[in-house]
Amino acid sequence: MSQHDHREYFVSWEELHRATRELARRQLPAEQWQGVIAVSRGGLVPGAIIARELNLRVVDSVCVRSYNHQSQQAEPEMLKDVATPDGEGYLVVDDLVDTGNTLKFLRKRLPKAKFITVYAKPLGLPLVDDYEADIEQETWIHFPWDMHLHYIDPLAGHES
Repeated sequence: MSQHDHREYFVSWEELHRATRELARRQLPAEQWQGVIAVSRGGLVPGAIIARELNLRVVDSVCVRSYNHQSQQAEPEMLKDVATPDGEGYLVVDDLVDTGNTLKFLRKRLPKAKFITVYAKPLGLPLVDDYEADIEQETWIHFPWDMHLHYIDPLAGHES
């Protein structure tokens, strides 16, 4: 898929925080959870927000490589696992479920965990237990940690 074959959606820090906080609200009561497992790297920031909002102190990460920059790999690769045997009592948090390949891979490893994402695309919906916002399948999401804010010249040019 080339850069021009898809739509783009830019997520601000404020929007990400609001959406993740709302997702956390639906995971109450917090006492039912032992901790959070953030899917590295996209789930690290939402995982931290979820842990803060639910006052959970146990935060771990599972590291899976399923993308090479902007293209998806055929088979996800486990780079770092977690200690829990089946995920029971844990929220597995990611920023986005796209095709569902990463979550399908992790569900085999953590079948008793609850899988939540901030954003979800149609192909990945069957793999997520809860999410905050729908995104069209063809849309490429730009998360705030992938962007740099900078000055843009006005359309009319500079004033003298």
